Amino acid sequence: MTIKLHCFGESGHSYKAALALELSGLDWEPVKIDFFGGEGRTAQFREGLNVMGEAPVMIDGAVKLTQSGVIQDYISEKSGKFGGCDAAERREILRWILWDNHKLSSMAGVTRFLMNFLPEDKQPKEVIAFNQGRLAGTYAVLDAHLAGRDWIVGDGITNADLTCCGYLYYPEPFGFDRREFPNIDAWLTRLSDTPGWKAPYDLMPGSPADRA
Repeated sequence: MTIKLHCFGESGHSYKAALALELSGLDWEPVKIDFFGGEGRTAQFREGLNVMGEAPVMIDGAVKLTQSGVIQDYISEKSGKFGGCDAAERREILRWILWDNHKLSSMAGVTRFLMNFLPEDKQPKEVIAFNQGRLAGTYAVLDAHLAGRDWIVGDGITNADLTCCGYLYYPEPFGFDRREFPNIDAWLTRLSDTPGWKAPYDLMPGSPADRA
């Protein structure tokens, strides 16, 4: 049975789940959520897919899951990939997923939205500057951790990598310049050189160009 991932191209959290599915080799297909058309706020979406009104939502037969980290864990369980080789690695992967969701993806996602998907006159400049300051410290933590390492945890790609990269491949500006963080830059290159890797707008339906 084909796994369906309800998602949209602009969503970094959707990208984490979509990339994990694509690299896992599992049979899957994306189903576009019209986020900018308000689909996530409809009663039909909240009652039928996700009461939280968020993307992504994964459906595999009778299994319905939300939240990218949970979906990644399910993909690992089903495919045997990206979940670590022992209990210690699984805990370390979880540590980085939680760190990413709190420190990196949440802040990067909001900042990218404020800078690129709001009209210029409605962009809160002080909030954006504050967020970018917080993000600079977050990037520094990840860059330091990657010094002398190919991957965040262990000797291969895990869900730690697939969660932390979620927003860092997007082309819209949000205050991240990978050239300023050489270890992150090399890590992102290793990931994108992996067979099967695709950029967000090539992997999922929906992009800013559709609304231009």
